[in-house]
Amino acid sequence: MTVTIATFYHFTPIAACEPLQQRLQSLLFHHQVKGTITLAPEGVNATIAGAGEAVKTILSSVCDLLKISNLRAQFSYADAAPFQRGKVKVKTELISLGAPADPLVCVGTHVAPKDWNAIITQPDVITIDTRNDYEFRIGHFEGAVNPDTNDFKEMIAFTKDKVIGQNYRAVAMYCTGGIRCEKYSSYLLDQGIDTVYHLEGGIIAYLADMAESESLWRGSCFIFDERVALRHDLTPDPDILMCYGCGNPTTPEDRALPSFTADQMHCRWCDDRKAYGKAKQDALSAVQ
Repeated sequence: MTVTIATFYHFTPIAACEPLQQRLQSLLFHHQVKGTITLAPEGVNATIAGAGEAVKTILSSVCDLLKISNLRAQFSYADAAPFQRGKVKVKTELISLGAPADPLVCVGTHVAPKDWNAIITQPDVITIDTRNDYEFRIGHFEGAVNPDTNDFKEMIAFTKDKVIGQNYRAVAMYCTGGIRCEKYSSYLLDQGIDTVYHLEGGIIAYLADMAESESLWRGSCFIFDERVALRHDLTPDPDILMCYGCGNPTTPEDRALPSFTADQMHCRWCDDRKAYGKAKQDALSAVQ
């Protein structure tokens, strides 16, 4: 059976998350849909997988329960569910930047994948990858800046040092599905950056919509499930494997090093304890 995978987020005020958590948890169980739905007072963020009609039912239920009329979901497909179970979590924030940022008040300009190349090739535009370093290593846009972070909150220091006060006409940013950019673009606007763009639907939308022959994407896109990384056709990249020791994605070059063990329990990144902890936490929380 072909499994449908849907990734989506939406910022909308939620007065009481717990009753919705119980209702959605019951729906996931009833329809045998796996993955994670996260609720917070600011909205919803999720990646779910299951039979096509079951996934559509969950999406419809989310829209009805949260009164969302314009939910955008990204779809991909696999031979098996990339998650072990379905769960609904409640958090204080969908994702924390560590500084005030409210996408319900202001966000940057969304740029459709077909228009993205024209934005990031302008010489007076800085293109920032808002993901973690271990994600940037296996794939990124040509010419993009790597903030070299292992936690989203580290973007604040990077911004103060490398963005604010610099002579850029505009800032363009991207992430896996778009949610980080909603927060980060809001923060930049609050800091006085006048022109802020972000890739609508994130890298996943770009890989789905853009022909590889026209693409400025280089490498593969790390994702937080058992597929590990996706290529332009949104199929898993067989060359990128997860290290079971630290959760980092590894390339054939990484696995050719003497330090890499055959059981994939130790790679070159395992010795970086900060990256180890973050990647391990992200990988385990995504697939469990």
